[in-house]
Amino acid sequence: MSLKALGVTAQHGLGGHWRDYLALCKPKVVAVMMFTAWVGMLLAAPGSLPWEALLFGTLGISLMAGSAAALNHMLDRHADALMQRTRRRPLPSGKLDMGHSLVFTGVLGISGFVILLLLVNPLTALLTLLSLVGYAVVYTVFLKRATPQNIVIGGAAGAMPPLLGWTAVTGQIEPMALVLFLIVFTWTPPHFWALAIYRKDEYARVGTPMLPVTHGEDFTRLQILLYTALLLAVTLLPFGMGISGWLYLLAALGLGGTFLYHAVMLLRTRSRQRAIRTFLYSIVYLLGLFGALLVDRYLGLWFAALA
Repeated sequence: MSLKALGVTAQHGLGGHWRDYLALCKPKVVAVMMFTAWVGMLLAAPGSLPWEALLFGTLGISLMAGSAAALNHMLDRHADALMQRTRRRPLPSGKLDMGHSLVFTGVLGISGFVILLLLVNPLTALLTLLSLVGYAVVYTVFLKRATPQNIVIGGAAGAMPPLLGWTAVTGQIEPMALVLFLIVFTWTPPHFWALAIYRKDEYARVGTPMLPVTHGEDFTRLQILLYTALLLAVTLLPFGMGISGWLYLLAALGLGGTFLYHAVMLLRTRSRQRAIRTFLYSIVYLLGLFGALLVDRYLGLWFAALA
């Protein structure tokens, strides 16, 4: 079914408005991703961060992340037109056309890749490219409509930013970088499944086999609780490895305990309003956890310098 058949026509001319192109890049999602990437950069070289890595790494990763988001919008435009949450996006609403969107997406992706390849390092360029392909193609085209485990498998692409930030500074993959990746990877299913419960009817309408649609809400709530418990265990790794101190440990336990509380209440109350509250808290949780990692590391350096 075409957008024209859905009653969608261009509203702002062929080129669209700059705000429409910005919306195409999912700026809020990219902002969260870039925050975790910055934490990866700052943890990789505490106190001696090369400005080139911060500047060009941020620019290249964010451009390619925006390109992946835009490509996701293009590939999902027909389903987006049928969902309340997404029907006002630039493509299904007719604010942008496919031709200009494709050119915009290509320019972003190629520019970001060239910046990372020439001004950062080849490893970061390659990993970011794999992340783009994993999210925009493997997840969006294949996994999203093939299996209710789509978000678990496809979550690997979304978990890459802190690893990319680390490699942008060091040029290599190290154990702590993998731990940062693992934290986001484990966080993604309970985060997204909470939203999927809230939007279950819309996913069912467009035939997307999200877990609440295929296995029911009760099963999904149980999975959210189990993954949240696993996430709490994973977040203890930085302390167990001797990389982070007591401040981070207390933050991880406090934030993780609150996340567990939300998951338990979601299981007990079977409320969709509780589902969206759990989803929103999961974002606060991730930002708080990565912020605690950063504060803990730099406070430790500050106290060491004073000693």
